[in-house]
Amino acid sequence: MTVYVALLHSIMLGTGRRVVMSDLRAMAEGLGFRGARTLVSTGNLVFESASEPVAVIEARLEEGFRRHFGKHVDIIVRSASGWKRLAGQNPFPEGNGSVVAVRVMRQPLAATHFEKLEKIAPLELRLALVDGDLWIDFGGKPSETKLLSHLTTKKLGVGTLRNANTVNGLNAMLDAMPDVKRN
Repeated sequence: MTVYVALLHSIMLGTGRRVVMSDLRAMAEGLGFRGARTLVSTGNLVFESASEPVAVIEARLEEGFRRHFGKHVDIIVRSASGWKRLAGQNPFPEGNGSVVAVRVMRQPLAATHFEKLEKIAPLELRLALVDGDLWIDFGGKPSETKLLSHLTTKKLGVGTLRNANTVNGLNAMLDAMPDVKRN
């Protein structure tokens, strides 16, 4: 078995309706994924499965989500080892974990997109492109910066934002799991 981390881009189903994490776990289990666990109520899922290409797992999860919840949601999947590598490469480890974030990308963010973001980012923000994922130290409340409006799927490609506290929490979940294949 291989352990995977899946991140849902959105858990909003409509006005005032959010995905309940127990329903998300049940959906994953119904698709044949084992030991589904969630971290906080923002669409973070850890599970075990037979080894398959990440793109296959993403497609299964997205289709299962659409059937179960009636809405398409982009889902980004990383193997446990890929997640541990991402967590270990935080270029701003000294920053406040609630305002340091990473936009985890399905396909690596192009350097040209990164350069455009650097030009429009306020001086107090720090940006880093690490293995195709965009790390941001907002230095304050992310909601108070105009940069967020540039972090869209339309502008950057499929991806989703998680703060460093969530990245580290998922990493700790992986560390606490029984010894399974984490490639």
